[in-house]
This record gives sequence, C-alpha cells and structure tokens, in this order.
Amino acid sequence: MNKSLYTLATLIVVLAGCSTDSQIYRDQPLVANVEAGMSKEQVEQIGGPPLSISNRTVEPGTCFDYNLTQPGHQQRYNVSFDSRGRVDHKSFMTCAEWSNAQQKAREPTRSGGGGY
Repeated sequence: MNKSLYTLATLIVVLAGCSTDSQIYRDQPLVANVEAGMSKEQVEQIGGPPLSISNRTVEPGTCFDYNLTQPGHQQRYNVSFDSRGRVDHKSFMTCAEWSNAQQKAREPTRSGGGGY
C-alpha cells in the first residue's frame, strides 16, 4: 500500500470515530469554540486547564489532553499546538494516540514486490 493510501485510510478511521463523538460532544466549549490559530491561553480560557500537557514527538509543538463528559459518556480530546503555540489540530483521541497516528503516517511503506 502506498503512503497516500495509508494516510487516507488512517484519516477515514479517525474521521469515522469523530463523527459519532462530535454529535455527542458538539456543544462542549472545546469542540464548538476552539479554532485553528488560537493561542494556548485562549484555549485554556475556553476549556480550563488541561489534564496533561505533552511535547509533540513528530512535529515541534505541544499538546493538551482533556476529558469531555456528558451524562453516561466520557471521551478524551486533544488540542495540539504548533511550534508558535497556535492550534493546528484537535481530535477525539489522546495526544499520545494522535502522535502515534502521525508517526505511522510518516513511516515508509514496505513493498511486497520488486517494484520501484
């Protein structure tokens, strides 16, 4: 499988999980109000202090982990910041899961045949 197909497959899996979660949590302030380009301070004003803060391992930057709650439901959620401290990603997974997905998308693909 070539890299673009693997990346597409990973993206589809991530988005499939997000569609259900986004319906349950769409009114949560972090989901509804955090937008690309916001600062860490703006995100904390909206969502409060994160459960944890980690350095990103694939791209320079940091990542905030949150725990969203609704009656009968809990969901991890991350807000990721680029090296300038601006939001460049948010998703219904932990920072570690997001980092792992990024790492896998960057790994070279292995070819089973003798092609180029």
